[in-house]
Amino acid sequence: MTGTAPAPFTADVYRARMARAAETAAAAGLAGLLVAPGPDLVWLTGYAPTADTERLTLLVLAPGRDPVLVVPTLEAPDAARATGAGALTLRDWTDGKDPYAVTAGLLDAGGTFGISDNTWALHLLALQKALPGTSYAALTEALPMLRAVKDPAEVELLAAAAAAADAAFEEIRTVRFAGRREREVGADLAELLRRFGHSQVDFTIVGSGPNGANPHHETGDRVIEHGDVVVLDFGGLKDGYGSDTTRTVHVGEPTDEERRVHDVVRAAQQAGFEAVRPGAACQDVDRAAREVITDAGYGEYFIHRTGHGIGVTTHEPPYMIEGEEQPLVPGMCFSVEPGIYLPGRFGVRIEDIVTVTEDAGRRLNDTTREMVLVD
Repeated sequence: MTGTAPAPFTADVYRARMARAAETAAAAGLAGLLVAPGPDLVWLTGYAPTADTERLTLLVLAPGRDPVLVVPTLEAPDAARATGAGALTLRDWTDGKDPYAVTAGLLDAGGTFGISDNTWALHLLALQKALPGTSYAALTEALPMLRAVKDPAEVELLAAAAAAADAAFEEIRTVRFAGRREREVGADLAELLRRFGHSQVDFTIVGSGPNGANPHHETGDRVIEHGDVVVLDFGGLKDGYGSDTTRTVHVGEPTDEERRVHDVVRAAQQAGFEAVRPGAACQDVDRAAREVITDAGYGEYFIHRTGHGIGVTTHEPPYMIEGEEQPLVPGMCFSVEPGIYLPGRFGVRIEDIVTVTEDAGRRLNDTTREMVLVD
C-alpha cells in the first residue's frame, strides 16, 4: 500500500486550535484550560514529551492571553522544536525551583479551570495548595466536544488510517485460521497494521467461537476450529490519527442461524450509518441500530453503545449512546459498531468509522460487510 505522506500541521493550525480552545472554555464559564502531556497537548501544540516524569509540564490557555507552556528547563529544547511552539510562550523552570509558583502566576486566583483528564494528581493537588481559591473540572466533562469536530486535513488522516486497516483486513482474510491460536492471528493483524503504516497498534481482538460473545475479549490461547465464528476488531494510530474496524468472519460454511445473526447485525450497522446527518442527536444513531436488533429478537444481546469518537486517540467523545443528545456536526468522526453476543456460543460485530458530511455521513472503512468465509 502506497500513498503520499500527509502534509504536517503548521504553527498556524496549532495557534488556531489553542485560540478556539480558549474561546470555548470562556463560553463554558471557565477561566482557562490546563493541559498536561497527553493527546490534548499533542492536538493543541504538536508537542509530546519524550519522557513522562514527575516534573511539571503544563499548557496554560486563558481567554485574551497568549498561550504559555510551563516546562522543565531540561525539556525546553525539545518543546521549542515542536511545530506549535511558535504559537506560544515557553516558561521553563529548573530543578530546585517551585513550578507551581510559576504556574500560579499565570492563573486567576479564584477561577475554575478545565484540566486534562490525565494530569497527575500530584500536580493538581499542588496547584490547589498554591491557589486554594481555584477549582477544577475534568476536560472530558467540561469540554467533551473540544476535539470532536475535525478539519478536512484531520478527516483525511483518519481516512488514510482506515484505508490502512482495511488493507490489513484484506490480507488477514487470506491466512489460515483453523488450527491456529487466537493470539497467533492477533499477532498477524498487528504486523499487518504496522506494515500498512501504523506506528502504534492499540488492540487486535480475535474472538473465536464462544470468546466472540465477549465484546472486549482480546486474544487468548484458544485454538480456532472449523465452524467457528471469529470477531476481528483492530486498530491503532497512523500518522497520529486512529483506526478502528471490526469484521466477523466464519471458518468454513456457517449455519443458517449464524448467517441470520450476521445479516441482522449488518442491517443494524447500515441503519446506524443512515441515521448519520447534521443535526441528528448522537443517540439517534444508537436508536436506529438498536431498533433493528431489537425487532429481530436479539435486543438483550446488544450490550454496548453503538459507537465512540475517534481522532488522536482511538476512543474519545462523542459517544453514540442513549441519552446523548449532542447534535452531530460536519467533521465529527466516530464508529458505528452494533453487535449481537450469544453467551457461550458466538458473537457478531461490524464496525466502520464514519464522518459527518454537510448532508449525511461518509464511511471511512470500505471492506465488505458481507460474511467473509476463511479457511
